Amino acid sequence: MIRAQIEGILEDLPEEELESVYWSIKFIHEGYLFKKSLLDKGVMIEELFGEAEEIKDLWDSTFAKNVNEEMRESIHYDQFKWHIFSYEKQDCFKETAARKAFDAVSKDELYVMYQNSPYVMQCSHAHKVIAADFDSQQDIYIFDKHFTWTYIHTHESMCGPYFYHVK
Repeated sequence: MIRAQIEGILEDLPEEELESVYWSIKFIHEGYLFKKSLLDKGVMIEELFGEAEEIKDLWDSTFAKNVNEEMRESIHYDQFKWHIFSYEKQDCFKETAARKAFDAVSKDELYVMYQNSPYVMQCSHAHKVIAADFDSQQDIYIFDKHFTWTYIHTHESMCGPYFYHVK
């Protein structure tokens, strides 16, 4: 039923509008495939909206606690939190070492957030999750429920991924 409605809408659109429709559908499809790959590994996903700001604030206060407001402004922290690692304001593992560290760490329950998303995903039964599961994602932050480590996959091929473990 809905497929026929979508096809009807597409038939009405002029050719020059179809490219933006394509990119929107592609984005939705990639999100679906990403979540499906986690679900196929037995991961249970819950999208948290009410608690999202509190969880994001805890990420900031835990993983960027050594970065003061002036420093945050100078590295454009509000634009991308991962700048604390790319600007080397926080020690971390990078690239292959980061991927290996993430793959090795215990991951039963974790949070997943995106830089500009209004929600945070809570994932349980995530012990089979590996770094490669996030390769299609951009500006994604993965961290355990106790905020002891974080793994970040950026949109920049020359930046990251990063893995930081609280000492």
